[in-house]
Amino acid sequence: MEDSSHAPSPSGRVPGAASREGKTEGREPRGASSVNLAVEFAGIRMPNPVASASGTFGYAKEFEPYLDLNRLGAVVVKTITRLPRPGNPAPRIVETPAGMLNAIGLQNVGVEAFIREKLPFLRTLTPPLIVNVAGESVEDFRELVKRIGDQEGVAGIELNVSCPNVAGGLDFSTDPTLTHRVVKAAREATHLPIIPKLSPNVTDIRSIARAAEDAGADGLSLINTLVGMAIDVRTRRPKIANATGGLSGPAIRPVAIRMVWQVAQAVRLPILGMGGIVTGEDAVEFLLAGATAVAVGTASFIDPTSVVKVIEGLRDYCAANGITEIRELVGGARIPGRSATCPRSGE
Repeated sequence: MEDSSHAPSPSGRVPGAASREGKTEGREPRGASSVNLAVEFAGIRMPNPVASASGTFGYAKEFEPYLDLNRLGAVVVKTITRLPRPGNPAPRIVETPAGMLNAIGLQNVGVEAFIREKLPFLRTLTPPLIVNVAGESVEDFRELVKRIGDQEGVAGIELNVSCPNVAGGLDFSTDPTLTHRVVKAAREATHLPIIPKLSPNVTDIRSIARAAEDAGADGLSLINTLVGMAIDVRTRRPKIANATGGLSGPAIRPVAIRMVWQVAQAVRLPILGMGGIVTGEDAVEFLLAGATAVAVGTASFIDPTSVVKVIEGLRDYCAANGITEIRELVGGARIPGRSATCPRSGE
């Protein structure tokens, strides 16, 4: 999902939003206390495998009125660029069947303001912090990664090499050679885990994943949004000013699961799977396909407590099925004619 500046408002107008007094708190379903949800992803220890997806959670503070942020497995913030960006002109979001199109254009405060104004709050949270960055060149990525990597309180860096809504945004994720160059530059710039976010808008995502692995990536995020378009039949104009946008939400989940499964067979890197996760069982699908952890994105626009509800749903599923370690699910899909366990177990 590409970055969105649209966070839920404390006015309570977002459907399903919890009030400040009614934040989503923990509950203990039958057998839940015996379930260990902790995982390790790309060298980052997570108390549970559910993170926020970049582009849908702002800088986290926007969601503080609705849920206990410390319950997340990890916090992934919206993309940061070297300089501030105003984003694309409106309209830049439109609802679609089982999803949404967005073309925000990486609106953000820029790296210096992020470090000065946003990072102090993020450091107060207990979940590991993963910062998503996007550059316009290999050197731009190198500088951004070094700047963020030097900051206290950052656990990992997600490389947004796959934004479909800015000029050249997909270049780094559709050419294995360019993917390799960006990841290698990032790897040389920091000791922190490097996690490229891959695009589904390719012929074979496995070749891109292999290039990232060869360049030194510690993990992979997939998938970003699919390029889509919607036209107003009355005006005959695109519903988004950018003409095209990134499609996200439940409509893309089967594509995302397929790509996670393919990449899990192709590389030995842990995967952060995302794309239309709304419930705990949606998350289980990604784990079975080979993801070690998952991220919740578009669902947070419908219900800002969605991340916590997915965590609770995962715990309920494990308790109901006699699973004591969430890691038992990773790569556990039973594919006819194939091994029941993915080659890369995620442990």
